Amino acid sequence: MSLINSTIKPFKATAFHNGKFVDLTEGDFKGTWSILMFYPADFTFVCPTELEDLAAFQPEFEKMGVKVYGVSTDSHFAHKAWHDTSEAIKKVNYPLIGDPTGTLSRNFEVMIEEEGMALRGTFVLNPEGEIKVMEVHDNGIGRDASELMRKVKAAQYVAAHPGEVCPAKWSEGAETLKPSLDLVGKI
Repeated sequence: MSLINSTIKPFKATAFHNGKFVDLTEGDFKGTWSILMFYPADFTFVCPTELEDLAAFQPEFEKMGVKVYGVSTDSHFAHKAWHDTSEAIKKVNYPLIGDPTGTLSRNFEVMIEEEGMALRGTFVLNPEGEIKVMEVHDNGIGRDASELMRKVKAAQYVAAHPGEVCPAKWSEGAETLKPSLDLVGKI
């Protein structure tokens, strides 16, 4: 069963954010669009490149009303240590959620049980806490925040324009489709 359109499950976690430890629950993901970007582990190789890339897009996401979160099965203490020692991670201004129990990773079905780490999973939640976009990669394949930006814009557009859908390679301002009987076989 797909997680698409399911609602974020209950959880409690601690994140490292702006030099502080902050407690989070599923309630923090309601009322605004959110991105949860799961990654395997702190102090690794591909992960800092992805988190730094996402940090570069964070201001634009914030203008769109989207909150960004990073999640790994490391503790919030490890996130702080990584932030203090990595030039790439020093650029991260969004919360890094510690998931040492694996609750969030299991809730989003990205936990690799035998390794105790998460797959590279990206989830976009609407203000109701429903998953509208999900993408899961093998851990050797890094993600691109510019492509995520396009998907978030499409999800927000569809939410704001019932009855319209975004075709392949849709970008903001491009033409959308209005599915109807008259459109069948015309594309």
